[in-house]
Amino acid sequence: MRSVTAENITETFLGYFGKDTDPRVKEIMASLAHHLHGFIKDTKLTHDEWRESLELLKWTGEITTPERNEFVLLSDVLGVSSLVDMINSNPAATSSSVLGPFHVSDAPAMPLGADFKRHYEGEVILVEGYIKDTEGNVIPGATVDIWQTAPNGLYSSQDDEQDINSFHGVFTADENGYYCFTTVRPVSYTVPSDDPVGKILDATGRHPWRPSHLHYIVSAEGYRALVTEVFPDDDPYLDQDTVFGVREDLVISYQPQAAGTFPKEGFELSGKVNDAYSKIDFDAILIKK
Repeated sequence: MRSVTAENITETFLGYFGKDTDPRVKEIMASLAHHLHGFIKDTKLTHDEWRESLELLKWTGEITTPERNEFVLLSDVLGVSSLVDMINSNPAATSSSVLGPFHVSDAPAMPLGADFKRHYEGEVILVEGYIKDTEGNVIPGATVDIWQTAPNGLYSSQDDEQDINSFHGVFTADENGYYCFTTVRPVSYTVPSDDPVGKILDATGRHPWRPSHLHYIVSAEGYRALVTEVFPDDDPYLDQDTVFGVREDLVISYQPQAAGTFPKEGFELSGKVNDAYSKIDFDAILIKK
């Protein structure tokens, strides 16, 4: 009989793997065990600290819902989500960025030129662009799933006054790979901080702010789906995003447009066509599978 000790527990754990274990599963679990066991030894983790860590994970599970995934947010503020994005991004394509915890599945299909803004106050933004491959060819029929906060800084699943699909919609690019819609300018906002994530931020002296952004999931047959975000270059939190989501190629400029220049066709927006507005151009580049 061989006793398990602090020195051999990692190798003992690895010895329990069955002979038919998938090689990739074995590789991941072996590395995880080495790092976790090493972390515990290096920090000399106490029983109280271990129990508090488990309670935090339990709390994270308890407040996770289909509309708010606290595990995703936890991954975000620890930099894990962004690191996974970065090591899996191809420099020839648009950079990936964090999904975040507030994406709504089965958002409604919307026609090109549809309006997210509706009755909300705020600056009108016209967003348009093209979906292309790495060689510059347009991708007809790509789907563009967009979501953002309302002007009060809340996503629909955080706000009882919003419909669940408020500021969420899916567009289909036309034969030229073109998509377009109107919305209200997104605002900087704080991630939820009355929760496990907030406890970590408070303990480490970090703020909960994110720069304003639009979320994208762009998909097309034969291409890798792109999960990303677009940030304005004048946001005060651009260089201190609490979830580390900003990438150089995802920073864009809002282009002020004069009153009376809003396109007369192709958009559903009504009642604002004579006002000044801003415009965003963002092309998403997908890579083939």
